[in-house]
Amino acid sequence: MFTFNVYLKFAAIALCLGGGVVLSIIMGFWYSFPFILVGLLLLLSYLLLGTVQSAAQIMEKQDFDATERRLNLTFFPKLLYKTNRSYYFLIKGSLALNSKDFESAEELFQTAQQVGLPSDNEKALVGMQLANIAVNKNNWNGAKLHFNKVKKLKVNDPNLKQQIKDFEKSFKNRGVLKHHGLKGQRGAMQPGGKRRRPKMR
Repeated sequence: MFTFNVYLKFAAIALCLGGGVVLSIIMGFWYSFPFILVGLLLLLSYLLLGTVQSAAQIMEKQDFDATERRLNLTFFPKLLYKTNRSYYFLIKGSLALNSKDFESAEELFQTAQQVGLPSDNEKALVGMQLANIAVNKNNWNGAKLHFNKVKKLKVNDPNLKQQIKDFEKSFKNRGVLKHHGLKGQRGAMQPGGKRRRPKMR
């Protein structure tokens, strides 16, 4: 999928809006209108889409520092449209998990759930991460609650299906699950994992 370079977008917004204002002062509004219109459309695109798509593409390369820097260029995440807003928190949660900040990861994944993920695959991915975080905290009832919700979803991703089966088998032996915990499941959430990254809309 084509992604407009975010730095070029910032430059184009500034050029079109700034140039449009100057042109409006010098030659009148109607001469500047096309520039202002393009600038406003680019600004609206940035506010609705942010840098989520390009951040996800960077994360596929396992460059977590670069992913965080790019995602931080989304200055107004609350203005993102619903799908991109949920992916924003999903990626933020994955970054926190990679840094072993489990408390932040749990909060971010829960926020992604609350915003509304677009498909059962994404919902299951987040649910599995929350279940694993609960395991890491030795909260077996919480892990079971999250996992039961995952099992009700219609998952069609083969890798995720296998991970769910593995989790269910391991859950019967809590010692095995506690030993492997997040290590065995974390990659499922990362857009840079081997599974296909959910299509960004």
